[in-house]
Formats: sequence, structure tokens, C-alpha cells
Amino acid sequence: MLVTFSDVLTDGANSAALAFRAAVEALGLDGVSETSTSLTSTFVTYDPLLLARDALRARLQELTEDRVWSAAPLPTNRVLWTIPAVFGGEEAGPQLEEAARLAGVSPDVAVAELCAKPLRVMTLGFAPGQPYLGSLPKNWDIPRQSDLTKRVPIGAITVAIRQIVLFSTSTPTGWRQVGKCGFHAFRPNAPEPFALKPGDEIRFRSVSDQDFANLQAGDQSGDGGAIREGLG
Repeated sequence: MLVTFSDVLTDGANSAALAFRAAVEALGLDGVSETSTSLTSTFVTYDPLLLARDALRARLQELTEDRVWSAAPLPTNRVLWTIPAVFGGEEAGPQLEEAARLAGVSPDVAVAELCAKPLRVMTLGFAPGQPYLGSLPKNWDIPRQSDLTKRVPIGAITVAIRQIVLFSTSTPTGWRQVGKCGFHAFRPNAPEPFALKPGDEIRFRSVSDQDFANLQAGDQSGDGGAIREGLG
């Protein structure tokens, strides 16, 4: 069963989906086997042999009317990651200048805006553990490319439609690559393969090529020199 808070992505609709999912899990309904979120929706998987469809629908309807979900507090136990990254250059950010031009700013201002504040992990998708981060300022409502980039590396920082996708795998994409970091969002051999969860936040910190190389040289964790802080 799908509960959708908006047909258009807004920070409030995303907050609502995250808070609503946490509230559904807190109910502990017998028969609910899994919950997940997209950018603006909460998805509830249930066993109809244990929980009747109409009963679940009524309970979820009641819950939607319980409060203004767009203003509800985000789930607890969230994490803020400050991640060092390099921007621009043929390897790390080959499309920074193009993306900056579409956003109406210089490359230096573009980097400053992309690093200016923490961005929420709005959802995970497309690839294992891959975060969609937002929202960027309005001038970053730039379109995807009309063609595909054949492949971007793990850790690629790409931008479109007021969001950043931090790539967890190496794959083709229609998003413009503006930077790169050493953070691995998908760690298949770790006890928790997904390093991030919806509601976490990421703040990028621009560093030089040399500083970036130094940070990556001794890293075995997949954090790529990132600093982790609890958000409550």
C-alpha cells in the first residue's frame, strides 16, 4: 500500500514520507512486513493473511490525519556525514563548467553552493544504497543530459533537478558529473552494506587534488576521509 504526500518533490513532502514511515514502524502492526520510502511516498508491504487490506487502509488513513506530516520531526538516529571531495577537472568533475553555466554561476560559485549546507538523503535508489540528495537552490533546477555519459566511477558527484546523486556503483548516467569523493555508499562485504539511510545528511567539503589523494591513501573503511556526527 502506497501513501503519497505530493506529486511534486518538495522538502516538506520528503520530510512527510520519512516521518510517516517511522510512525508506521512504531505502530508495530501485525502483518506489516516491510516499509520503505521514495522521494515523496511511504510504501507499506503487508501479509493479507495476517492483516486485512481494508483494516490496514483504515489505520493508515487515520494516521495521515493525525498531524501535519510535512512539519513532523524527522526520524531519530540520523547521521551527518562531512565528505571531502574534489570538484572539476577532466577526471573528477568533467561537466562542472557546463553544469555551472546552466545554473547561471561561475564554477567557483557552483562549488561553493554545492558545499554550502548539508543535503538530506531523500531516498535510496537506482543502485544499491545510492542516495538522492537535496534540495539544492532553485538555480540548480537544471535538466538531465539528452545523452548518456557512458560510465561514471563509484563516488561520482552528479547533479540535476535540484538534486545530487552520489554514485554507489560505476554505471552510465544522464546526470552531469561535477565532482568525486572516496565515500562508498554501498559496501557489500560490510555488516551493514548500505552506509546511508533516508533522513541522513551529507555536506561536501571541497579539497585539493593532493589533499584528496592523501585522504584516500590510507582509507580501508570506505568512508573516504568522511567525518560522521550524530543528528539525534
